[in-house]
Amino acid sequence: MDLSAADLLERLVAFPSVVGSPNDELMAFVADYLAAHDVPYTLLQGPEGDRSNLFATIGDASRPGYILSGHVDVVPAQEPEWQGDPFVMRRVDGRMIGRGSCDMKGYVAAVLAAVPALRRMTLSAPIHIALSYDEEAGCRGVPHMLAALPDLCAAPLGCIVGEPTGMVPVLAHKGKSALRLTAEGRGGHSSRPDLGSNAIHSLLPALEAAVAQAAALQTGPQDDRFAPPYSTLQVGTIRGGQAINIIPETAVAEIEARAIAGVDPKALLEPVRSVLGADVRADWLSCYPALALEADHPLVGLVEGISGNTSLGAVSFGTEAGLFQKAGVPAIICGPGDIARAHRPEEYLTEAELAAAGEMILALGRFLSA
Repeated sequence: MDLSAADLLERLVAFPSVVGSPNDELMAFVADYLAAHDVPYTLLQGPEGDRSNLFATIGDASRPGYILSGHVDVVPAQEPEWQGDPFVMRRVDGRMIGRGSCDMKGYVAAVLAAVPALRRMTLSAPIHIALSYDEEAGCRGVPHMLAALPDLCAAPLGCIVGEPTGMVPVLAHKGKSALRLTAEGRGGHSSRPDLGSNAIHSLLPALEAAVAQAAALQTGPQDDRFAPPYSTLQVGTIRGGQAINIIPETAVAEIEARAIAGVDPKALLEPVRSVLGADVRADWLSCYPALALEADHPLVGLVEGISGNTSLGAVSFGTEAGLFQKAGVPAIICGPGDIARAHRPEEYLTEAELAAAGEMILALGRFLSA
């Protein structure tokens, strides 16, 4: 069952594994592929019951090794600008077009395509494959896999997260937290506001606090590796009300914060939480820490060597790498493609980019076989 990376990517794109939806069919395909190559794996079902992480090992799991980490969920693909079915990969002029091709099923395909060659190598340390779900909702799947990691393998030496960085190793990214605020009021005719309770009005103190906090962060702690060089906060969505002459009985706002390294993402939202009234409920949607790998860490030199590229200090988007680091696993980001193509119609990965990812993975195998 040897398949090329491009063929594997085509198969993976065909699974509409949109964030927040079941991924059983995709994971079953990967599991069957690994089983056909005698690679032991574990499916780790999440608490949702309809989606799983997968962890597999090539080599001796009792020895410290390296993790290749990627997520298999994708963002929705409802934009009208798609020129074909986003879940049917198209090959046009060296581009492989489809939802998730760049972010980040291309990296996953490159990892899987390398499995037969890695199996033939005599590895001094194992190479683990870690596939997670719901990364696009704030890395919700990875924590469940990390909780099981001590039972799956010896403490890893490092983790390479294959988000699209143009195959440039990245040492740091911002952390993130997200909060949903739900206000419950009492509806009625707008001519008698004294008989109702306006849910939108109940959100205003929190929204004002969010705007003030966003402004204050601009002059807070700075880290010039990031753009912008400070932590940020924004109100991303707000919904409420039916008509101008009806008192809104429900209103919902979603607020996110992105934290530079060394700043607690949840703490950034405390000024918002502190002004909530009794009629407003706050629910955490997601939270993951920033990544900050030291420039002289051995993992940096290793990934620079196998990728052939000099490392970059930081990016502003987030990944599961911060969670791996928090769990005690040194982590770095390096994968094919350009993040500017992610979450956009006609998302694509080039054949050359896919080949470069495959070569990096085989170079890791050769390094461990030397």
